[in-house]
Amino acid sequence: MIISRTPFRVSFFGGGTDHPAWYKENGGAVLSATIDKYCYLTCRFLPPFFEHRNRIVWSQIEIVDDISEIQHLAVRETLRYLEIEEGVEIHHLGDLPARTGIGSSSSFVVGLLHALYALKGQMPSKRQLASEATYIERDRLGESVGSQDQVSAATGGFNRIDFGGAAEVRVSPMVFSNNRLELLQDHLMLIFTGISRTSSDIAREQIDSIKENHDELCSMHTMVDEATNILTGSGDIRDFGRLLHENWKLKRSLTAKTTNPEIDQIYDTAIQAGAFGGKLLGAGGGGFMLLAVEPERQPIVKDALGNLLHVPFRFESSGSQIIFYDPD
Repeated sequence: MIISRTPFRVSFFGGGTDHPAWYKENGGAVLSATIDKYCYLTCRFLPPFFEHRNRIVWSQIEIVDDISEIQHLAVRETLRYLEIEEGVEIHHLGDLPARTGIGSSSSFVVGLLHALYALKGQMPSKRQLASEATYIERDRLGESVGSQDQVSAATGGFNRIDFGGAAEVRVSPMVFSNNRLELLQDHLMLIFTGISRTSSDIAREQIDSIKENHDELCSMHTMVDEATNILTGSGDIRDFGRLLHENWKLKRSLTAKTTNPEIDQIYDTAIQAGAFGGKLLGAGGGGFMLLAVEPERQPIVKDALGNLLHVPFRFESSGSQIIFYDPD
């Protein structure tokens, strides 16, 4: 029995510049951090006493003989990629729902790869996990995904990730004091809008509009430098939230699918109640909204948002891990 634990992430700045269609020509960068909300994958080789060869448990329960019959595309293609011929049992559990902007799809693939490699008695590097997860999502599943989520899920921590050039992907851990990190955490709220969406469709439209959005994407890239300077400096931490607000204004201009009247109403309500910045996580269209709010005003913002769920979180630094290993 193998159990992997892989974190979800919040992306602050640079989203959209991590697509190869952009960064291979222009370079790209994101600022993101993993949080203490996780995707868990339990895997084992299925004993030979059952009539079926494979059992996959997610929001459905699949009991099949041949891998080709598996409906969960990521599971099917990952098993094929690793050339696993033995029957397996795979269970998925998540702390947060899928399709909500926290990189859950990539965390799933990274965690599944990690668990299945461990089942085979192999220990891949974090870079290998990120690279192979990107390949599976982009090339085998045909998803319009960027390159940041897989790196964040595999590596963990609070990082600046640069894209382009000979190295393709470069991860630079952010270096600032624990007090500064705690101050930032204390000023952030994670709110679930209650809207789930398929991010690949929105991302595909953003990719198709790259030429039209050139100036906006350049500005979003520059904001990564600005945010880095804020965090590593000693100035007002609220400047980070104000920059999030400017980033959100740019992001919502990339495609009409990024936002909608319901999301705009949630954001406007939060601002009127005391938030000084924020953004939707992921490609947009729904999911989780990250808000920058002074600690003393957070109860007021929470009350103003009514029944919307507030999810407390902390940053984490471990990345994908095998938390239980018993290959026999």
